[in-house]
Amino acid sequence: MVTRLSHLFLRTLRDDPSDAEVRSHKLLVRAGYIRRQAPGIFAWLPLGLRVKGRIEAIVRQEMTAAGAQEVHFPALLPREPYEATNRWTEYGDGIFRLQDRKGADYLLAPTHEEMFALIVKDLYSSYKDLPVTLFQIQDKYRDEARPRAGLLRGREFTMKDAYSFDIDDAGLDASYQVMRDAYERIFTRLGLEYVIVQADAGAMGGSRSEEFLHPIAVGEDTFVRSAGGYAANIEAYTTPVPEASPTTGLPAPVLLPVAETPTIASLVEHANAVAPRDGSGWSASDTLKNVVLALTHLDGTREIVVVGLPGDREVELKRAEVAFAPAEVEPATDADFAKHRSLVKGYIGPTAASFIEEAAAGHGTEGSVRQFLGADSETGLRYFLDPRVVDGTTWITGANTAGRHVSGLVAGRDFVADGVVEVADVRPGDPAPDGSGPLETARGMEIGHVFQLGRKYAEALGLKVQDERGKLATVTMGSYGIGITRIMAILAEAHNDDRGLVWPKDVAPFDVHVVATGKDQVAYDVASGIIAELEHAGMDVLYDDRPKVSPGVKFGDAELIGVPVVVVAGRNAGDGVVELWDRAAGERREVPVAEVLAAVRAI
Repeated sequence: MVTRLSHLFLRTLRDDPSDAEVRSHKLLVRAGYIRRQAPGIFAWLPLGLRVKGRIEAIVRQEMTAAGAQEVHFPALLPREPYEATNRWTEYGDGIFRLQDRKGADYLLAPTHEEMFALIVKDLYSSYKDLPVTLFQIQDKYRDEARPRAGLLRGREFTMKDAYSFDIDDAGLDASYQVMRDAYERIFTRLGLEYVIVQADAGAMGGSRSEEFLHPIAVGEDTFVRSAGGYAANIEAYTTPVPEASPTTGLPAPVLLPVAETPTIASLVEHANAVAPRDGSGWSASDTLKNVVLALTHLDGTREIVVVGLPGDREVELKRAEVAFAPAEVEPATDADFAKHRSLVKGYIGPTAASFIEEAAAGHGTEGSVRQFLGADSETGLRYFLDPRVVDGTTWITGANTAGRHVSGLVAGRDFVADGVVEVADVRPGDPAPDGSGPLETARGMEIGHVFQLGRKYAEALGLKVQDERGKLATVTMGSYGIGITRIMAILAEAHNDDRGLVWPKDVAPFDVHVVATGKDQVAYDVASGIIAELEHAGMDVLYDDRPKVSPGVKFGDAELIGVPVVVVAGRNAGDGVVELWDRAAGERREVPVAEVLAAVRAI
């Protein structure tokens, strides 16, 4: 097929759009692939649809080859199925809700687990019908608070989502592996580097969860990996837990002299000055930092909790969101502290100075200190600990009085927690939980996600079939997603130069871009002959036949649009010679007209 640029619905831009942050966003708008309609919402122009369609074709081919069958659901869905799984509430402000004229609630689908489960329930009733895997390529909608980076994080986006249905867990394992293998083939065909990492399932639920991340500097995800093969999203990283030690026989806690030490650094300096220890000085890792967080629960209630973690660590909010899901998490505000005046900023700890003094007379090495924080304490504030804070470890921490800290406070003896949470930041050099070595961190963007959902949705929606014994058995499900539009943006991000896009051949909008330049008709005649030969060979050709457009403008557009092979019929066309550009290699050379087809095929 030949597309003439003189008839193509296209306007390229010379300047970057003012709202564009990343290279892919700038180039896709400038080259005429997409146009912004609203924050996180884009119109798709002919060039954009061609690339998007080629990506979808690769995904569709591999899904079909893996035995999945294609269906298509509406994007506008009723409330009731999502109410049954509690996701109508769990999604909070993250979805678009609307009502029809009769007041019935609907949503624009953020994902389709419920609908797939219901259609299988509607049509299948026996274990003999299973396994089955269904997929669709459909637009999704999420009310992103901060849509950014063009197609990388939008409010409307295209996904391939697939769902497997099995009678038992062994079947789910097999279906999961088939889809996982298909994903590897898809990303290999697309030329995308990927790392498979352990991940958190989030609102999707389920047990096993893995993300396919593309390492990229503008990635919104941080992941960790070791030389020994461990890889995980930071939300899914689990801290190796030290062995607990006996709490008996340890000295009683001691209040440090009064000093203004509201930071970890000032506390360490003070402790080394007034209570030096043998062997080595105190460090930030010897202190117990207590961070106050505010949780907003699904019913709108706001709860203040305190998390104790080693003083050399910071709270990573992404990990905190997973730890306290589905509540929203943020640092406590001044207003929160005003409501909880017993929390003294800079000096918060699991016990209080007055409690230390109260217990001092009879404490010895086996006494008991009243706890200031905890669901059962007088404050009623739930208190959580980092996994490193195990029984028998000794800490310097706040005493909930201005200027006061306590040394020698023993976990498991002087304070306990309402739970253990993974909220501390993960750093290069931290140990991999599987013992495979120290970690390194990298940035990446999610391009695919596979889940073993198990029976969560099937149970909520009553998806059961008769098993071999004639009894009803709940079906077990898997969920497998690929972000089509995000992949297009990532490909644009990864494949460009200082002149424009350079698409990989398998997803480029055209196979060849032919440019005819100059005032001499012979260049256009030669170009037409070349195009006929390329078309006969089964290639899609973009032909820049625009009259009265300068060679410079045509060359600039060819470089910006990013077709991987460009053929220029210019001033030497009358001598039977054209110029061939290999955009990916950055090479340009003259080729006899008779050899153009062979040269294009070689590229």
